[in-house]
Amino acid sequence: MLCQLTALPAEYLRVVERVDEMRLRLRFLLQQQPTRWTGLLRRSEFARAIQGSNSIEGFNVTVDDAIAAVEGEEPQIDERTEAWLAVRGYREAVTYILQLSDDAHFAHHEAMLRSLHYMMMSYDLSKHPGRWRPGVTYVRRENTSDIVYEGPDAALVPELMDELVRSLNEASRLPIMVRAALAHLNLVMIHPFSDGNGRMARALQTLVLAREGILSPVFSSIEEYLGRNAQEYYAVLAEVGQGHWHPRRDALSWIKFCLTAHYRQAETLLRRSQEAGRLWSELESEIKKRGLQERMVLALHDAAFGFRVRNTTYRKAAEVSEAAASRDLGQLVAAGLLVPHGEKRGRFYLAGEWPHKVRSEVRLPKVASDPFTGEQVREEPVAYEAQVKESA
Repeated sequence: MLCQLTALPAEYLRVVERVDEMRLRLRFLLQQQPTRWTGLLRRSEFARAIQGSNSIEGFNVTVDDAIAAVEGEEPQIDERTEAWLAVRGYREAVTYILQLSDDAHFAHHEAMLRSLHYMMMSYDLSKHPGRWRPGVTYVRRENTSDIVYEGPDAALVPELMDELVRSLNEASRLPIMVRAALAHLNLVMIHPFSDGNGRMARALQTLVLAREGILSPVFSSIEEYLGRNAQEYYAVLAEVGQGHWHPRRDALSWIKFCLTAHYRQAETLLRRSQEAGRLWSELESEIKKRGLQERMVLALHDAAFGFRVRNTTYRKAAEVSEAAASRDLGQLVAAGLLVPHGEKRGRFYLAGEWPHKVRSEVRLPKVASDPFTGEQVREEPVAYEAQVKESA
């Protein structure tokens, strides 16, 4: 038996409608803008999702390094660290999810889930990547070693995962956001793997959302929000789970948390897309005024948002040779629009004074709303620092 819902209270359905309206607005807004800058936004959101999901597990990297993972580039950190290996593995799994999002022949199956887990965890064969866990599993609090959750007996895992897969392939009258949240909840509570269950549950939630097709999976994910609000995320999972496999527990508090996450992430994306559009227009005007190549806006746009610009990243976005990219970046440095840092292969560029000024001018106020009450609330995300760990 899985955690289930047969119907939603009316207030929850109203929130679903509000989120759907916001996502349609976002889709329309993105369709009206230059493909190049929406591509930059898509890449940065992909990176933020990867960063957010892994930060919950204590694998902390910068957005710049997450972007490096997305682009297949070298990070600023040591490539041999477990954090980088975890981020790179998660990138592989989510990239596969993006490929599956519009596959006409797609169906959920156990082999696919095990393959996703192998992509995430293959850097550590002691964690049995791609296999159901061989024994008991616990989630312990890091600072006290107290057990906060015990998964169901390993002998039950194949049957429970088969039931989960069948439920994902069955028709349902529940909204897709609710189905995705239940998929996340069930996988993390079954705890089918020796490690990486949280990452797998969040990836599965993104996959279920991706199949909806209203927005790109990158813009549908709530992984960034979960990473920013990790303590609340763990608190609601603990409240629903109550320390053991309890599939009959009421899951509405979890659904409420996820719907709130969708609403606030949609608010964030709308704000960012509006800011990015305004910024692009300002940068484009300045580039034309200075008689520079229009494609240079791509480098300035990234830099103005605080990202590191590298030759490799820029030349991919601008679709130019390494030599042309070097000339472009050199001209932006000469104009005072970019500032170089580092040498040779380690060189990157940050925004100069003027792009910083324009970024400040186009910045919109951050808003966090309670979709169930309509009230604006002060969102105070707290960094999560590996308070729990899994042991088999």
